[in-house]
Amino acid sequence: MDLTYRRYADADADDLVAFLTGDTWPFHGSAVVDPEEARRWAAQGRFDNAETRSFWITGGGDTLGLVRLMDLGDGTPVFDLRIRARYRGRGIGGHALTWLTEYLFTELPRIRRIEGTTRQDNAAMRRTFRRCGYVKEAHYREGWPSADGTVHDAVGYAILRRDRDAGTTTVPTWDDEPAPER
Repeated sequence: MDLTYRRYADADADDLVAFLTGDTWPFHGSAVVDPEEARRWAAQGRFDNAETRSFWITGGGDTLGLVRLMDLGDGTPVFDLRIRARYRGRGIGGHALTWLTEYLFTELPRIRRIEGTTRQDNAAMRRTFRRCGYVKEAHYREGWPSADGTVHDAVGYAILRRDRDAGTTTVPTWDDEPAPER
C-alpha cells in the first residue's frame, strides 16, 4: 500500500476529533480520548502551531494514522504516532517513523537528533525504533502514568543525524558511573 502524508489544517478539526475518539490508544496516556478534550486540543492549536506540525497518514483512500511532530523550535524534536487499530501490525508505524525522520532532518537542517518515548510493554514500537536506526538511551522507572492509575516504565529512543547520515548507530556508554566512594 502506498502511504502519503498530508499536513493537518485547522479545517480538519472535526476529522481529528472523529479520529481520536473513534479508536483506542492503549500505549498513550489515555486509551480512550474524550470528545470534548479532543475538541479542546484542536481549538488550542495543539496539532499545528509554531512548535508543532501534524500529518495525516493515508493509504488506499483511508486515514490510517496521525503523526504529530513537536518541539520543532529546539534542536531535539519529539513525536506522537497513532495508527488506527485495524492497521496496526502492517508496517505502517515503521514507514511513518522513517518518513518523519527524513522529513525532520530535511526540513529542519539544524536539528541533531530526534527523540521518541514509549511504554516498556509496547514491544511493537520498541522493535520499530530499533529497525529504523533509533537507539535506546533511557529507561524511566514508573515514568508513564495511565489514566487508570497504573504506572508503567517508559523507554526513550533517539536517532542522531550523524548516525542516520553514516548508516550507523552509536550506542550510549552505559557503564560510565563513577566508582562508589569507600
